[in-house]
Amino acid sequence: MAGPALPGQSRRPQDVRFRPRREGGNMITGLDHVVALVRDIGAAKAAYQTLLGRAPAWQNSGEGADRVLFTLENMTIELMAPSGFSVTADRMRALLDDQEGVLASLCFRVADMSRMHRRLERVALKPDPVAEVESSDSESDAVLHWKRTRAATELTRGVRMFFLELAEERPRSVATDIAPIDALDHVVITTEDSERAAALYGARLGLDLALDRSHQDWGQLMFFRCGDLIVEVVRRPVAGGDLAHDRLWGLSWRVADIDATRARLIASGLDVTEVRNGRKPGTRIMTVRNGTCGIQTVLLERSPKPAD
Repeated sequence: MAGPALPGQSRRPQDVRFRPRREGGNMITGLDHVVALVRDIGAAKAAYQTLLGRAPAWQNSGEGADRVLFTLENMTIELMAPSGFSVTADRMRALLDDQEGVLASLCFRVADMSRMHRRLERVALKPDPVAEVESSDSESDAVLHWKRTRAATELTRGVRMFFLELAEERPRSVATDIAPIDALDHVVITTEDSERAAALYGARLGLDLALDRSHQDWGQLMFFRCGDLIVEVVRRPVAGGDLAHDRLWGLSWRVADIDATRARLIASGLDVTEVRNGRKPGTRIMTVRNGTCGIQTVLLERSPKPAD
């Protein structure tokens, strides 16, 4: 997935810089989950069960919100809708405005919350005090526990960021249909200031910059490794753009057989594009035009690596 300019081009890029992987020392072990605010939790639950081809793994309500979580191989998507009348619910309604859904937060997985909290303080991201959180599933009554902190949003360029250390693993979402979505391949963030965004995700958060690529037709792409997925930061200068704030833009889901998944989604009534070659060699992609609660969505298939 390559941000707002989705169609791939075969022209040679103007500038490509590959960065070596740094071994060890990264306190962030992966992307734990992304939060999508939605207007109608029932409709969103049904839409994502169809899109993912999987059942919810966790459901609960409280603190002004109804929540449905789908947990895949490498992360979770948490659908959250305002419930009742409270400061929290009203804030979510304000963020939604007139949208069906919007990506709201990135939540990183960490191995040691104390060390992560100290790092966030050291790099001046003003983390909240660490909170101990408990959540129960309304279907099974199972309970999960985790530690959580949040960086100051005004210092993370407007993208809400949480950091979690889980005491137990979440249950996985079981497949409910053929050719389900397996994992997240990358989450896309748009920026008007690539240097400051690179400093945030690289130097301050400690993610490895794997690729920095520029092209006259579609701007600049930066790929940051986060576990086995990518945080992709895209810069396409727009007149009057906001230099101080980035935006969570969309999701690219990983599938094993994109043709089979496409056929399943079409049979379910979704509007999807033809499969096309992705910008990264050895990838095939397609865009899902509806049934995603308004969230920009691409599916991606990677070619199998040749056996050694």
